[in-house]
Amino acid sequence: MKLFTCSWRPEEHQEPKAMIFLCHGYGMESSITMNSTAIRLVNAGFVVYGIDYEGHGKSGGLNGYIKNFDHLVDDVSSHFSSICDKEENKGKMRFLMGESMGGAVVLLLARKKPEFWDGAVLVAPMCKLAEEIKPHPMVIKFLTKLTRVIPTWKIVPSNDIIDVAFKESHIRKQVRENEYCYKGRPRLKTAHQLLTTSLDLEKNLHQVAMPFIVLHGEDDKVTDKDVSKLLYEVSSSSDKTFKLYPNMWHGLLYGESPQNLEIVFGDIIGWLNERASVTNQRIETELKHV
Repeated sequence: MKLFTCSWRPEEHQEPKAMIFLCHGYGMESSITMNSTAIRLVNAGFVVYGIDYEGHGKSGGLNGYIKNFDHLVDDVSSHFSSICDKEENKGKMRFLMGESMGGAVVLLLARKKPEFWDGAVLVAPMCKLAEEIKPHPMVIKFLTKLTRVIPTWKIVPSNDIIDVAFKESHIRKQVRENEYCYKGRPRLKTAHQLLTTSLDLEKNLHQVAMPFIVLHGEDDKVTDKDVSKLLYEVSSSSDKTFKLYPNMWHGLLYGESPQNLEIVFGDIIGWLNERASVTNQRIETELKHV
């Protein structure tokens, strides 16, 4: 299985403030849809790394198919960890940044290696799917049984996610024209994995202990803003921030107006700068060990 990876770096003479690892959303990819996000972060002095999951973007696998969410997280963890373990990166801080389903990936990466990451930016994270996009419970029950028989079939009834995720019409057009974005109906096994993952995360929000900022649009119809607020309230983290943006939708990183994007990235980069500038206990301990 070949997985596509990419990186964005500041100019050679500029030492990055920290490393940021991007986790894209369901059906999306890193190098095109997340490019504007990465460029903003690089211009702010960070080095950025991305990966397309199996079945997504330029990576191998059946398009739009997630057979096992844990295996997907393992792939991401393996790649990001290998970058952090390089000698030249030993003294750098490590931040995760996930959008939508990528927010779920970030939370599971942190659960897998809780002491490894220095913080996370969670953008409309998939801790719970919004009721508007979930099929009726009876339909879910029926489709769950079918998953064992026809896992790759594209028969899950759902709204057009692109229409409800991105407010700006020209962004919706760009996503539709991007050949690397999956635009079909969700495959049975994929939908089942997304549902079970979000249910698991919703039950275990109190376990989240790393520093994080969670950002959500008040008019989001894809992931549940109330669960983002609940994450902020019940998590065991001592360093947590919650931002709710009036009149904004799901796609906060590139689906909003230029004015709204400035607000969102002002909050993200401000949060990252504040934490990248402090003395890090994990780094000190690792350097002493070396």
